[in-house]
Amino acid sequence: MAAEVEEFDVIVLGLGPGGEELAGGLAEAGLAVAGVEANLVGGECPYWGCVPSKMMLRAADLLAEGRRIPAMAGESTVVPSWAPVARRIREEATDNWNDKVAADRFRDKGGTLVRGRGRITGPGEVTIDGTRRLRARRGIAIATGSQPVVPPIPGLAGTPYWTNHGAIEAEHVPRSLIVLGGGAVGTELAQVFRRFGAEVTVLEAAGRLLTAEEPEASELIAKVFAGEGMTVRTGIEVSRVDHHGAAFTVMTADGSHRAEKLLIATGRRCDLPAIGVGSVGLDESARSIEVDERMRAAEGVWALGDVTGKGAFTHIAMYQAKIALADILGEPGPAAAYHAVPRVTFTDPEVGAVGLTEAQAREKGIAVRAAVTSLSSSARGWIHRAEGLVKLIAGDQVLVGATVAGPCGGEVLGLLTLAVHSRTPIDRLESMIYAYPTFHRAVEDTLTRLR
Repeated sequence: MAAEVEEFDVIVLGLGPGGEELAGGLAEAGLAVAGVEANLVGGECPYWGCVPSKMMLRAADLLAEGRRIPAMAGESTVVPSWAPVARRIREEATDNWNDKVAADRFRDKGGTLVRGRGRITGPGEVTIDGTRRLRARRGIAIATGSQPVVPPIPGLAGTPYWTNHGAIEAEHVPRSLIVLGGGAVGTELAQVFRRFGAEVTVLEAAGRLLTAEEPEASELIAKVFAGEGMTVRTGIEVSRVDHHGAAFTVMTADGSHRAEKLLIATGRRCDLPAIGVGSVGLDESARSIEVDERMRAAEGVWALGDVTGKGAFTHIAMYQAKIALADILGEPGPAAAYHAVPRVTFTDPEVGAVGLTEAQAREKGIAVRAAVTSLSSSARGWIHRAEGLVKLIAGDQVLVGATVAGPCGGEVLGLLTLAVHSRTPIDRLESMIYAYPTFHRAVEDTLTRLR
């Protein structure tokens, strides 16, 4: 006998930050909403991403600050302990990876939580784990996020390597750690474990760390990492991984590296075939789902978050959720725009960036001017003895991109994000009053170099 079909107005596949926001908003508006989630309600960010990782980074930064005391304020002895970090992640951030609070929050808004893996099996139809069938009267929203990429390196499969999940859940700091990948996740976690005492080696296939950012920022982070005793190898290809006893051996063309733990941080991907997007006419071989400015992917289908390819950031998913919510409800609202997407790598120093890099702008054929200044050009930077920089990219008398690397780099970025988003003329930015002494004064200094 065929399973009975359950009817809803909207089915939301995936209850990460964006999916939860959208599904909850639709339910509060009075629609019958099914939120389908195979893992934890809330998604990657509160349990393994943004929140617990920044707890780790905050703790690591405190250790670094303590070690800076002798040069500026007296004597200090810093003795790292991982126990309070692990305890805080379990008790304060993740409830020991229990999503009851988030699940109850969604149900309290009037939503129906469906546990299981959903697959689109036809227009307006989703099947859960191959058995339970749901049908949507208005449509389906896809917010299924992304998964860590595990490269097909010989010997890697079947070994107890970490992804970011294992690193976040760690109860002890390993004696040594190899980080495969020098992007945001790899660099952040590498610095955390180094500051807590692990011997850390970072291996990156590209020619530099943080390849999505400006080269000047990459050079700064590589310099800081070297100063903290990390080994950083770029332009290196891993040929094999072995695991024997209590250690990994990672082999490359010019030697091998050995460590107790191996962290794979080589990016993330979206599994479109597993979602069944082909059944609604979308290309399952694509890297992401193409959406219009209202998050529409096809007739009766919306998509948001990582699957849209606009940036694997919680703030993108939340931004898109608001647009999709208005569209599904038939309400007016601004169309999506991505020319001023902010991003922050929370290393120390932080690397905050918005808009285009210099290389990206030139590839688009924009006649650009670029200027870079040291963060120490500001009195606050000099007082802090801060390592950092500001880089501004201008085209047609407005900023099209900016980078701030340094203490509070992500916070200083707010000013520049507004400038790029609103296309504020350079001369207007120059005529502003910048509080003294703040790190923002380095932005003012850099603007003068764009003339």
